[in-house]
Formats: sequence, C-alpha cells, structure tokens
Amino acid sequence: MSAAQEGQQAQQSLLRKARWRPWEFVVWVVIFALPLVVPSRALLVNEIAIVALFAMSLDLILGYTGIVSLGHAAFFGFGAYAAALFAKLVMPDPTVGLLVAIVLSAALGAVASVTILRGTDLTRLMVTLGTALLLLELANKLDWLTGGADGLQGVVMGPVLGTFDFDLFGRVAAWYSLAVVLVLFLVMRRLVHSPFGATLKAVRDNRLRAMAIGIPVVKRLAVVYTIAAAIAGAAGALLAQTTGFASLDVLAFDRSADVLLMLVIGGVGWLYGGIAGAIVFKLLQDTLSSVTPQYWMFWIGLILVLLVLVGRDRLFKPWTWFGARKASETNKAVKP
Repeated sequence: MSAAQEGQQAQQSLLRKARWRPWEFVVWVVIFALPLVVPSRALLVNEIAIVALFAMSLDLILGYTGIVSLGHAAFFGFGAYAAALFAKLVMPDPTVGLLVAIVLSAALGAVASVTILRGTDLTRLMVTLGTALLLLELANKLDWLTGGADGLQGVVMGPVLGTFDFDLFGRVAAWYSLAVVLVLFLVMRRLVHSPFGATLKAVRDNRLRAMAIGIPVVKRLAVVYTIAAAIAGAAGALLAQTTGFASLDVLAFDRSADVLLMLVIGGVGWLYGGIAGAIVFKLLQDTLSSVTPQYWMFWIGLILVLLVLVGRDRLFKPWTWFGARKASETNKAVKP
C-alpha cells in the first residue's frame, strides 16, 4: 500500500470519527430541554454545564495528550476573576466579558505551558499545582482588587445579547451556559478529530516516537495547553457571571481534584466522558449531601474505589463479576 493510500485511509478514518451519531443529537436536545422540563433544577443544570466544560478542558490535556495536572483550577479561577472584574470595572455585558476571560486565560496558559514541556509526570503534577497555589495566594493578597477571603462582591451582569435578563430561577443562566458549552464542545470535537488531534494522541502514546517521525512535540504541547487553559477560563467566567460572585474557592486545590474525579468517573480520552462524569459527580454530591451532610464525601470515595476495583464497564453489570473472577482464576491455574 502506497503512502498516498495510507494517507487517504487515515483521512477517511478521521472523517468517520468526526461524524455525528444520531444519539448525540438526542443527548443535546434533552440537555437543552432540562431547564424547561425541570425549572426547579435549572441552577443545578447550570452548575453541571460549567463543571462539564471544565472537565472537558482538562480531558484535552490529560486524555488526549497525556499531561497530568493538579493545578487546572488556576485557569478556571483566573477566568472567573477576569470576567467578574471586567463586569464590575469596565462593562457588564456577559458575552464581551466571556471573550475577555477566554483571551486572558489563553495568555496565562501560553505562559504556563513552559512549565510542562520538560520533566516527568510527577514534576508536572507539582509544577501545575504550584501555579494554582501561586495564583491563589496572589488573589488572597490583592484584597483591594479581588476582595481577598471575602470574595469579589457586587458583580452585576447585564442581559445576555442585550435581551435576556438573568432570572432568579436560573433558566437564562442555564441556557446561556449550555449554549457556550455546546459551541466550545464543537470546537474541541473538531480539534480532536483533526490531524492536529491525531498528532496529540501520538504524543500521548509515545513522545519519543512522535519526535522521531517529525511531529513538533513542544509546539503541540504548548498549543493544546493554551487551548485547554482558554476553555477552562471560559468555564470559570460562566461561573462568575451566572452567580455574580468570585471567591478564592475557584482557585482552590479541591476544584482541580474534583474535576479529576469527574474524568475518572466518566473516562478520559472521550469528550462525553467529561460530561458524563460531571453529571454523575454533581448528582451524587447533591443527593448525598442532602441525605448525609457530614459523610457525603465518604460515599463518593467508596464509589470511586469500587469503580477502580471493578471497572467502569462492569460496575453496573453485576452478573459479569463472577464470570470475570472465574476466568481470572482459570488463567492463573493454566500458567506454567
């Protein structure tokens, strides 16, 4: 087979993967209908949409590129403060504020990308965590600008597109966040199913081999880290705009840890994994915290342990557990 034929086959494979499946249209229609069907849960839908976007931004660097990060909240929080300060000091238009937060977060991501170009996974974990901690302490010290531990209060947002005012029930906020999530999801979907996305997977699988075949690994890492930072900043901006508040919590370590747990639940290397993980995690958090306010984290931890031990595919199929155990014992018995 010639190189041209192999290239055509690779292109056709990418096109097949990029094609929308019928179930995807159904999923998005149902998601957008939720604030209308369950208006009492519109605020929860808005929160899930924001954390799902945050999870997908982390999946770009973790699932598709293999960059482990414990400080992704740095870009989330930076976007939140950027949007809140822009609304308070410049103009309250949420669309313009969102774009400003995306641009500034992308700039921060481009600068911070230098820290993940070298070293092992362990050093990247520490460096990314250090970046988030630096921003957290900076936001705490600049209390004249950020409000410090009290948070940035008095953020009043204008109507979306000059027409739709944010209501107390959260329906406009939910639809606004969902619309932004859909647009950025389309961007990420196009990105990961493009030749650029294929090179990211090559870097994830074997960086040395990717360098050997001519892929500019350093540039790819810097670009994808910048894009992921921009999308995380957009998620933070949505949180600040729809709640009218930004605090040190948006930069906390818990924020980065939670989004990692969402990807563990939903799966990495699959954009819908971030959405599924966010839905399951937030619903569990909302339900368990109302039933056992003091011990809800214990139950989530137990579910995560089961998820790792049993496996995501088999967790909801108990009838397969015995068969898998029996097969494992058989394999051990026949080993020489």
